[in-house]
Amino acid sequence: MKLLLTLLLWINFSGTPDLATIRKMYTDVTKSESNAKEFSQKLADVSNSDDKVLVAYKAASILLDSKFLKKLQDKIDRFKEGAKLLESTIKSEPNNIEIRMIRLSIQENVPGITGYKKNIKEDKKYLTDHYAEQNNALKDYLKDFILQSKSFSDKEKQFVK
Repeated sequence: MKLLLTLLLWINFSGTPDLATIRKMYTDVTKSESNAKEFSQKLADVSNSDDKVLVAYKAASILLDSKFLKKLQDKIDRFKEGAKLLESTIKSEPNNIEIRMIRLSIQENVPGITGYKKNIKEDKKYLTDHYAEQNNALKDYLKDFILQSKSFSDKEKQFVK
């Protein structure tokens, strides 16, 4: 009986993370290094064959990890790894609004020196054009992002209110 309980707990706490949990964590991930590390650990077992939205969050976690590395070359290598994974995920699902939101959230917050800011207008337009088509849970999540985003003007934010 004890073995069965242990096995059930192990199954519940390992494997693919819950998307709702990941979304909640993502909103606070930049507030501290410990939040970023916890987020990264939660996504560590996500593979390219998993849900592409989770893969995009994993890519974001890799990009965020690069911020906390000490050596410049390690930062650059980790950043490139995350950007490459995110771009390949978008290429595999170019019409996924949440993946576009993830890229926009990254690109609007990385330093200009990274050169990773070229899709801000494109992703912003995609979010604006396809927001109304989403289910209510995703709309609420996107709305929270848009209202705090520095890529959208106050006037542009009105379309989600």
